Amino acid sequence: MTKSLFNHYKKFLPITPETPEVTLGEGFTPLVKSINLSTKYKCDMYFKLEGCNPSSSFKDRGMFMAVSKAIEKNKNKIICASTGNTSASAAAYGAKYNLDTIVIIPSGKIALGKLLQAMAYGAKIISIKGNFDQALNAVRDISDSLNLEIVNSINPFRLEGQMTGAFEIVDELKSSPDFQFMPVGNAGNISSYFKGYNIYKSENKILDIPRLMGVQAEYSAPMVDNKIIKSPKTIASAIRIGNPASSELAKEAILKTNGQFLKVSDKEILDAQSILAKEEGIFCEPASAASLAGFLKYKDTNNDYINKKIVFILTGNGLKDPEVAQKNLKSEIINTSSKIEDISNAIISGKSSNFFKRFF
Repeated sequence: MTKSLFNHYKKFLPITPETPEVTLGEGFTPLVKSINLSTKYKCDMYFKLEGCNPSSSFKDRGMFMAVSKAIEKNKNKIICASTGNTSASAAAYGAKYNLDTIVIIPSGKIALGKLLQAMAYGAKIISIKGNFDQALNAVRDISDSLNLEIVNSINPFRLEGQMTGAFEIVDELKSSPDFQFMPVGNAGNISSYFKGYNIYKSENKILDIPRLMGVQAEYSAPMVDNKIIKSPKTIASAIRIGNPASSELAKEAILKTNGQFLKVSDKEILDAQSILAKEEGIFCEPASAASLAGFLKYKDTNNDYINKKIVFILTGNGLKDPEVAQKNLKSEIINTSSKIEDISNAIISGKSSNFFKRFF
């Protein structure tokens, strides 16, 4: 039987005798130690593969708790605003537990892979002319009147569930890392890890909390620029948010861990995505790659990371956003006939045969 976060970390979660167990098998995701990049940068690098959750993103880690509490309150409808991953996760849990799921998305600004998930799970999808922040404002405004349970990260139970990621990292490493780099969109996840590490510190499971490093996209960086971004832009749709709902909690996490907010360009994000795929065999979505991009920028002006233990939170699977990968992750396809001679020549020369050159 698959173990659940609900039971495994029950003593740390807001669970009462009336709280029903909700699970799709979330959590317990791999913490993969880098070989090539660790050697290259003279530190111990670990990648937390949150894309291995049931709906292929970290959102499941908090969604199980939000949905369990919704059911406890006898809610039969849940709602969220989303740039993609939250909608997929909410719809998946809604489907299993017979909850109507309403998803508000910004028109044309959601990755196809994520939209298809929400559709497959049977969510009611409403596309608006506006950005994520406007979608979230709409969710706030209509939830009470329609008796809907909000399952965005403004729901405190989402953050309670997400903090289990910190527990898992410590349980596996037998200590806390020195640094943790992670993407920041609505800023709830970094707040959750901060809380999780604090709980484990109070339980005497660790001595120190890692320096939390939050990474945003260059033109969607309200935490770095210290202002609301009215029209956020980035290729990394999951962090295309200009007014994070959990910004104050995130600022506290950064301040109290001597951490830092960083911003990286879309090119740096795509370069990091390619590096992870080609040097570590890990294919993550662009927003996830922002965590490595942030480290690569940080190392250019700092050397305090050398010989340290560093964890990167990779929030979603690369197949979540196939259009970006198809367009930007360049890899030549060698076309040839089915003849053994042509196939052998293609392997050796790395070139397509003359016939296929004419038609491809």
